Amino acid sequence: MLRSTQDSRWRAALLTNARQRVAQARISSQRRLLVLAGEAHWARDEARELLAALGASPVCWVAIDGTGKPASPGGLTMEWCAGTSARGLLGQERDWVVVDAHAGLDPDVLGSVTGIVRGGGLMLLLCPPLAQWPHTPDPAAERIAVYPHTTSDLSGRFLRRLVGLIESDAGLLLAQQGQALPEITSDAALPPPVPPLSFPSPEPFASADQQAAVTAIEQVLTGHRRRPLVLVSDRGRGKSAALGLAAARLLHASNRPEGLHIVVTAPRRDAAAPVFEHARACLPEASYRQGHLRWRNSSIRFEAPDTLCETSLPADLLLVDEAAAIPAPLLQALLARYSRLVFSTTEHGYEGTGRGFAVRFRQTLDRQTPGWRELRLHSPVRWAEDDPLETWLSRALLLDADCAPDAAVQGLVADDVDVEILDRERLVADEADLSALFGLLVVAHYRTSPNDLRNLLDGPGLRIHVMRYRGHIVAAALVAAEGGFDDAMAEAIFTGKRRPRGHLLPQSLVTHMGLKSAAALRCARIMRIAVHPAVQRQGLGRRLLHHIRHDARQRGMDLLGASFGATTGLLQFWRNEYLLPVRVGFRRGHASGEYSVMVLCALSAAAEPVHHAARLRLLTDLPHWLGDPLRELDGGVAAALLVGETTDDIYFPPPDQRAMLESFASGARSYEDSLGPLWRFVVHTLANPATDVPEAQCRLLIARVLQGHGWSQVAALCGERGRAGALARLREAIEGLLSAE
Repeated sequence: MLRSTQDSRWRAALLTNARQRVAQARISSQRRLLVLAGEAHWARDEARELLAALGASPVCWVAIDGTGKPASPGGLTMEWCAGTSARGLLGQERDWVVVDAHAGLDPDVLGSVTGIVRGGGLMLLLCPPLAQWPHTPDPAAERIAVYPHTTSDLSGRFLRRLVGLIESDAGLLLAQQGQALPEITSDAALPPPVPPLSFPSPEPFASADQQAAVTAIEQVLTGHRRRPLVLVSDRGRGKSAALGLAAARLLHASNRPEGLHIVVTAPRRDAAAPVFEHARACLPEASYRQGHLRWRNSSIRFEAPDTLCETSLPADLLLVDEAAAIPAPLLQALLARYSRLVFSTTEHGYEGTGRGFAVRFRQTLDRQTPGWRELRLHSPVRWAEDDPLETWLSRALLLDADCAPDAAVQGLVADDVDVEILDRERLVADEADLSALFGLLVVAHYRTSPNDLRNLLDGPGLRIHVMRYRGHIVAAALVAAEGGFDDAMAEAIFTGKRRPRGHLLPQSLVTHMGLKSAAALRCARIMRIAVHPAVQRQGLGRRLLHHIRHDARQRGMDLLGASFGATTGLLQFWRNEYLLPVRVGFRRGHASGEYSVMVLCALSAAAEPVHHAARLRLLTDLPHWLGDPLRELDGGVAAALLVGETTDDIYFPPPDQRAMLESFASGARSYEDSLGPLWRFVVHTLANPATDVPEAQCRLLIARVLQGHGWSQVAALCGERGRAGALARLREAIEGLLSAE
């Protein structure tokens, strides 16, 4: 009886405390976080009763592994969201959200779901008792539990850090099973109401920043051509809304007889939904169906980025939403095809794409459209400034992590740079180092997500190599230990019966190249390598790679390798360090937009035969792949991959075919009759490291002879008008190569 009375008093105190937090949230237009830490059944029951008492409905309940679906108490409408599909909620808005971490805590999902809580809303985080949570196996951590490890083997550093941030944050309400609640603050502590925003405009602008963005977007259409606009902000600042508002205003103001036609693109059509929602709100009489809005003789329509690149659909204005999540080659193609563009990107996004995009894409903009302009939106529109939930999430997932300031590392002296392997126990306790390291990884790569932070702290077999200058981290690499399988597992991988999590290098060699003996080799895979933008091209990456190679040898590794989206520059960097291509993927990577390439070097005598066999198979098969699955591979990348040291006996043209090649070069023999000798000659020539073929000729030879592109496409590539001009260029290239032999 006493226990029941105590529980009732505790729940009453919790309800009073929660009501005050909700009142604070609504008055301030901010959001609040409530953490219920205890056993799963207790936390779920308490959450249901509390939400029902608060009159919360509907409630969005998120559980990663799909377990623990709650019953709905009277009057409480529940929106159940299971699995990683919760990420699809991004861009929507809710007042009441529950994240059930008893079912697993996925950092990516946590970030996405937090972003849907609007100002005045409440998020509940249900978790195990805080003292036990870091030691509790988490189903959501399976992604980083590489074989043979399970979630029970993970260190729990990520959760330990998260617990510390929960316990030390006075802005959230922490309710723990069996423990007293914190004292309730007085009503005098409530923040003053947020005054409504007003502007001298009939449009529904949510902030002055958003109004400035709409004006800037309109100027892209009315101003000079080839001057793109880049909108940059954190989540919740109204970028997508600004695109929709501006598009609607432009349609309404247009007096073109042929109408105004605006195209919107984004990683997915549903990602662009807010753009159309705001455009439709401003043009209620417009017709709309499946990403196509019509108003009078004008239109706003959605098209996928790859469709735009393939078809060059006409557009008076192209709006690119969530640009950081679109592969860079597609963005570059859009930049070349369209003269009036607006790019919108999230800087500290839950997908972790923003700043890597900003740093790298700025270089493209400077090169192709030097008159481009950047506009930053600072004021949140879905919630008020200094939002406690946003502040906590940024700290928890390091969304605002940044590398060392440029001024602190410029003037770097190579002799003053130290190389070390970080102790992750020390790293999790050093917030400054952790933030600088993660910030560097974010800047250097398009896709560094919150889950990468968990892998950084907990991933089994991971080593972190860093370079410091005056204490600041200026370069870093993440290296994973892979391979070392026994004969039974090697056979299972070879026959396709097993695909143990992780172990990219040995599994690729076994599965895709048929090299069963590679499974037993111990491999060091460089997952990420990053150099501070302010000190690049000073040899730091090369020096760090030497350190990694030495460390891998000391640990008895057989192979050192990496896999990445191939560009000519990256291939040259790795080749210079004797890591040579052994495999190329047949599909473009979603993140990079490039074909993936795996590079290797042998560190032991046992690895030499495997490395040689892998190289030979690539060099033998690549010319055939270029005519089918790799027909769209960039010519410069194809040429870099073709360069080999073991191809003389594979494609060496017979002596009697030289006369046929000379006949083709002189114009006496047709292309079709010469195709066989041409194919062998081109492969042999480009594979020879000693042959210096001009880049333009190299691309021409690969596009026509090896990839089989049509004459019209080849003519455009070499600046000719048609087949005759392209054929003449091809004959000239062959004549020059023959005379150089």
